[in-house]
Amino acid sequence: MFNSLGNLLSLTTFGESHGVAYGGIINNFPAGLTVDLEKVQYELGRRKPGQSAIVTQRKESDTVKFLSGIFDGKTTGTPIGFIIENENQKSKDYDHIAQAYRPSHADFTYDQKFGLRDYRGGGKSSARETMNWVVAGALAKQLLPEIEINAYVSSVGDIFCEKPYQALDFSQTESNDVRCPDAETAEKMIARIKEIKKEGNTIGGTITCVIKNVPVGIGEPIFSKLQAELAKAMLNINACKGFEYGSGFCGAKMTGKEHNDQFNTDFSTKSNLSGGIQGGISNGMDIYFRVAFKPVATILRPQDSIDKEGNPVIVEGKGRHDPCVVPRAVPVVESLAAFVLADLFLINKTRNINNF
Repeated sequence: MFNSLGNLLSLTTFGESHGVAYGGIINNFPAGLTVDLEKVQYELGRRKPGQSAIVTQRKESDTVKFLSGIFDGKTTGTPIGFIIENENQKSKDYDHIAQAYRPSHADFTYDQKFGLRDYRGGGKSSARETMNWVVAGALAKQLLPEIEINAYVSSVGDIFCEKPYQALDFSQTESNDVRCPDAETAEKMIARIKEIKKEGNTIGGTITCVIKNVPVGIGEPIFSKLQAELAKAMLNINACKGFEYGSGFCGAKMTGKEHNDQFNTDFSTKSNLSGGIQGGISNGMDIYFRVAFKPVATILRPQDSIDKEGNPVIVEGKGRHDPCVVPRAVPVVESLAAFVLADLFLINKTRNINNF
């Protein structure tokens, strides 16, 4: 299984949804960084289940324990090992799918690929895996304190935050359960998620991420362009269905005259349809991208499906599940963006003698 992320700075993870614990090893993290452990735990708290009425009610503290790589509060340059214990598994909630496949889940594909599967909570395919990514991303954020990374929920179903990101106050993102910095839109989103939850159904949405103060030169052409590394990280998030940056798919409707970002004399650009990236390299402008998430596959309603022998069965979700994934995915998007930038930032140090 390919369970590592990154090039120079890398994260290798382990764990299953109803196993003993999750955890990981971070390699090539620079020595000498004073680590704020409370900030790491804060980021995990943003992702953890049970934090509001519109997410899964699984109760987990998601407390991280660092096993190596940090001494007297500072990184040592050796591999950083950490573990997060599972505390509230209810495996019996999944007994009914031990021999059956849930529609649009990883049940069938994992079974076919590996010849067996851990059906309890989806096993390795569970989104609890993203805890590991948040730990790594929280450390990466501290490595690059000048870079501002702000993600927020920009849509739930057909309810969109219509304001451009420049008009939003990101300090308000955490002021509501859905993590949309526009209060009026947030209320509508929350009401919609609650309505869907009552129906035993789920709904999708999008997350927009804005990254400021990225220095010029980050990104590795040809096959590790900045946008490609960001896209790869985001598309590995459970339930992610799409990624676009800058003008995205709207750029396909435009002419070159409309789309080109003309320079100012200070090397900034008059517009930013490039999304802060040109030639796969950061150009100093804001980097912004959007990530699309499908409705969660587990719904609390009967669905036609098949068992392992191909026989027709009825499958109905049980237990604790998110009616909409995007509120809890916001810190995951930020964490992965931070980890990608930290990895490419360290690599960039080797590209020009003036970078040292």
